[in-house]
Amino acid sequence: MSDPYPARLPDREDKRTFLQKVVEFIHPGPDSRAELIGVLADAQDNAVIDPEARTMMERILHLSDLTVGDVMVPTPRMDMLHIDAPLDALLQVVISTAHSRFPVYEGERENIIGILIAKDLLKLQRTPGLPVRSLLRPATFVPETKALNDLLRDFRSNRNHMAIVIDEFGRVAGLATIEDVLEEIVGEIEDEFDLPEDEGDILPMGDQTYRVRGDAPIERVAEALGVAIVGSDPDLCFDTIGGLVAHEVGHVPKRGEQLQLCGLQWVVLHTKGGAVRWFKVAAPAPDAGATHADTPLAG
Repeated sequence: MSDPYPARLPDREDKRTFLQKVVEFIHPGPDSRAELIGVLADAQDNAVIDPEARTMMERILHLSDLTVGDVMVPTPRMDMLHIDAPLDALLQVVISTAHSRFPVYEGERENIIGILIAKDLLKLQRTPGLPVRSLLRPATFVPETKALNDLLRDFRSNRNHMAIVIDEFGRVAGLATIEDVLEEIVGEIEDEFDLPEDEGDILPMGDQTYRVRGDAPIERVAEALGVAIVGSDPDLCFDTIGGLVAHEVGHVPKRGEQLQLCGLQWVVLHTKGGAVRWFKVAAPAPDAGATHADTPLAG
């Protein structure tokens, strides 16, 4: 016969010391995110953590409030490769955009068949007849409503660095990279374009292109490139090349955006704090002027 009054199960062992219990009784921990953020502010005020650490921890707390759609690069600005494009055309896009990964499509841009890692094109030097299709990696598709912290978890577990974002109708809405997610935590990630001020603001490259700082004076840029740089409205005056380009595109340029201006192709390489840090400037491709002359190009 079972005991109607079973023995009470032992409570989980409390390993806190008496002093810890007293401290927690006097100063209970935060019960909400707002209280926790207040604790972080107090910690900064008391020099327990520095402002940068506080900012990062607060961003981590808010990461779950963001979705993939909040950070994705929208479809019109995606740099993509066509599976049937000749190798020279593929290399031109890789060089001009300086990305490491590209969605590859077949037929229409909506039909993404894989991801090409730029360094994999080096394999074609040893095996010229190797089809580009064999170099493709599987593409990962995620909904734009996916929580950003969940996407970061997927990136870590699947070792992917890029995901194709789809909308509620199953259409391609954009793409998101692991850098887009990390920048929501640590801020904009510095890269090879963040050079010291004394390195100069107009740097000639070995491939007949230039890297130009966004805050370079227009007069200096015009002299270095040997062209007259004038915007669509000659009555407006700008001090920096970044200010002129922002006026021409009608908004703050974003990384990867392109513009045909004064017979040259301007590609935004790096932005920071809402301003362009570096452009890549080159003569436009032979067929670019006829299709996109003096207008922003879709990525």
